[in-house]
Order: sequence, then structure tokens, then C-alpha cells
Amino acid sequence: MRNVLLNNEADAAQDELVQLIAPNGERRHHPVYDRWVADVDGEALQALYRDMVVIRRIDAEATALQRQGELALWPPFLGQEAAQIGSARALREDDFVFSSYRESGVAYCRGVDLTDLMRVWRGNASAGWDPFAINMAPTQVIIGAQTLHATGYAMGILHDGADSVAVTYFGDGATSQGDVNEAMVFAASYQAPVIFFCQNNQWAISEPVRLQAHVPIARRAPGFGIPSVRVDGNDVLACLAVTREALDRARTGGGPTFIEAVTYRMGPHTTADDPTRYRDANELEDWAAKDPIARLAGLLDAEGLLPAEVSDSVQASADDVAARLREGCISMPEPAAQDVFKHVYSEPNSWLERQQDQYERYLASFESPVSDSSEEASR
Repeated sequence: MRNVLLNNEADAAQDELVQLIAPNGERRHHPVYDRWVADVDGEALQALYRDMVVIRRIDAEATALQRQGELALWPPFLGQEAAQIGSARALREDDFVFSSYRESGVAYCRGVDLTDLMRVWRGNASAGWDPFAINMAPTQVIIGAQTLHATGYAMGILHDGADSVAVTYFGDGATSQGDVNEAMVFAASYQAPVIFFCQNNQWAISEPVRLQAHVPIARRAPGFGIPSVRVDGNDVLACLAVTREALDRARTGGGPTFIEAVTYRMGPHTTADDPTRYRDANELEDWAAKDPIARLAGLLDAEGLLPAEVSDSVQASADDVAARLREGCISMPEPAAQDVFKHVYSEPNSWLERQQDQYERYLASFESPVSDSSEEASR
């Protein structure tokens, strides 16, 4: 009986959400995680606020572009700004990110060009950016596949003797995929410097998280030998703190960490989805009261750090980013038909070159040659 009670106490401690900013904007202190954000002063908080406002505007603009027929699809991240900004701003330039399709906020932090951010969703390219220029892999649509890539990369870091870290992002639905579990097996076995960052936004497309996880998702990782933490995913300061701790563990030989950021997808799964068909409006209203941007704004306002000039400057930054994103998307040149053959292999391949030659001759067959009589008539 005593063992059962001890286990229940341990589970309760593990299930606790790390929170440094309450939904009403009140700063809460934590005996473990305060030290990880001791350097975050007022100016740094303002910068985090600016980031979240800007990426929310990116999301709104991209959604509008899709509705206007300029994008084929868009995966909104409305409501998940704190999880993405808090974790991404903890990373070093030499850390490598392996994300899913929803981490456009992380991509913004890594320095992805705004036009490049739109390429895949406009159907212009199969990958929007050079992954080695910003240390972030291309968008991964196959659910959970990027976790294996991250673990493999982290094993390579060990082989090279470096102290950089691989970070992989995925949703709650991905934790049911074999790839995620296999990645954790290898990460734990080799003590690879990788962070598994799960954004639990409560919905795997139209299915609620409670259908596949009867206990908090973070409890799964210790079964693989990986320490885990649950964090309030709508608290940017707490997300920054737990990610910094996990990065430090990885850099100093402590191996992988699993972070469950408990947040909420306020919009549809993608712009092809209608969440009103499966989601209770009351649930949406409850989570709206925990909005990550309003939460940080409350803290800034209470500390006199959000005067009108700062608020106006942040809004101007968001407007500028939205305008540049729209212009870059609409003015994006169409790819050439032959571009489909690019980046298939890392080195020249005669088999592929033969296919390209045949395809080019096929396309040329549709061109109408100008006859001699037509040339004479034109003179």
C-alpha cells in the first residue's frame, strides 16, 4: 500500500505543469526553474512579446492568403505561439531543428526568409529553404518521421564530439506513431543529445488527446529512460526555462529530454479542416482565457513595460512582416517544369538525367513551329 501511495505522489509531481506566468499575467516563482530565466529582464520580455505578436500575424496573413487562393494549404498555429517562441529562443545557432508542418513560428526564429516560408504551401517547391543555412530541416508532413531524423543527427553529434543539440517538434497525435517510440529507444540507448518537444494542442486532427493518452503524455518518456517535464505551453517564460534546462542536460552529457508543452490549437488542423464539426465552443472559450499573448501582455503592463510607444512599435513590426510575406508570396515566380528533377539525388545520376531529357523532349512536342508561310505573312 505504501508503494502505491509513493507512486501516486510521484505521478502527481510529474503531472504538475511548470508555470512562471499565470493566465492573468501574474509572475509566479518556481524553486527549480526561476534560475533558468534569471537573466530575462524587461527588455527580453518585450522581445518575446514582439515575437509572439509577429508570428500570430504571420499565421493570420497566411490563412488569409490561403482563403484568397494564393496558398494551396496552411497549417495554423494560433494559440501555440508561446510554446514555439519560448523553446526556439532558447536554442543556439549550431543546434539543429527537426520540425513538423506546424512550427512556422520556430522557422521564423531560425531566420527563414518570409517568402521561403510560403513556398511549400503555395506548391512552388518541395522544400522552402536550405536546411544547412539555418540549421533547420525542411517541413515534415509525415507524422513523427522527423523524430528519427533528429535522433540520428544527435548520434552524429556524439560521434563528432560537439556540444550542439538536436531538437524535434511534434504534436500529441504523433506520440502514437512507431517512429516516435523508436526514436526514443535509440535516444535513450545512446544518450543522444536530443530534445523531444511535444506540443500537446489537445487535438490530433478531429480526435481529442484523451482517446490515445489516458495519462499525461510526459509519463511515457521515463519508460524509455528519458526524463520528462510538463510545461504550461501558453507560458512563454516557462517554455524558455524548461527548454534551457533540457539543452544544458544534453550539452553536458545528460542525454535526451522529453518536454510536453500543454497548449491548445485555437484554429483548424489545417485550412482544409472545419473544427466546428467536432469541437465544443465552450472548450475554445475556456482556452481563449489562457491566451499566451494576452498573458505576457498582462505581465508587461503590470510592470510598466508596455507603454503605448512599445505597443505601437510591436504592431508596426507585425504589419511590416505581414506586408512582406504577402508580397513575397504573390510575386513568387512559378517553378520551371524541369525543376521537379532538382534535389532528387545529391550527385549526378544518369538514370534521372535520361528521364529529364525525355520529359524535355515531350514538353517541346507541344510547341507550335512557325511555318515559312506564317513568317512571310508576318513580314
